[in-house]
Amino acid sequence: MTAKNDHPTPGVCNSTAIRKAARRMTRFYDACMAETDLRATQYTILSLLASQGSVTMATLAEMLSMDRATIGHNLRPLEREGLVTIEVGQRDRREREVALSSLGVKREKEGKVHWIKAQARFEEAFGKNDALVMRRLMARIAALDLEVDECTRTAQHAP
Repeated sequence: MTAKNDHPTPGVCNSTAIRKAARRMTRFYDACMAETDLRATQYTILSLLASQGSVTMATLAEMLSMDRATIGHNLRPLEREGLVTIEVGQRDRREREVALSSLGVKREKEGKVHWIKAQARFEEAFGKNDALVMRRLMARIAALDLEVDECTRTAQHAP
């Protein structure tokens, strides 16, 4: 992975910049994970479940900044392949609890080898310190309390 330009022009749209970077990273991680037959998003779910244990779909969706429909869409193939189990919630029957199956534990461990290689290759190309700064910035962005209604209010009062 080599940079085409060490100092590319950033453009003016924050959303476009993040989405371009996210697409590039997703393609790279997907390629690194290809041998495992897991996409990067699928490995991320397995990895989170490995570290957190059983969680509700709502909690998993929040951890990944996804809505419930999107997390459901991402879990279906994992459940179909027997990598995760989805059960009725123990405390609230309306909730669904997601956990790794024994096969999921095995596949997560196999995937981790490829994920570690992807991490190392990215950090070698981008710089270890810059990668840490990037993750901190992305965490700050993910934690921002940006309300959609603020945009619609502003648009309604625009001249």
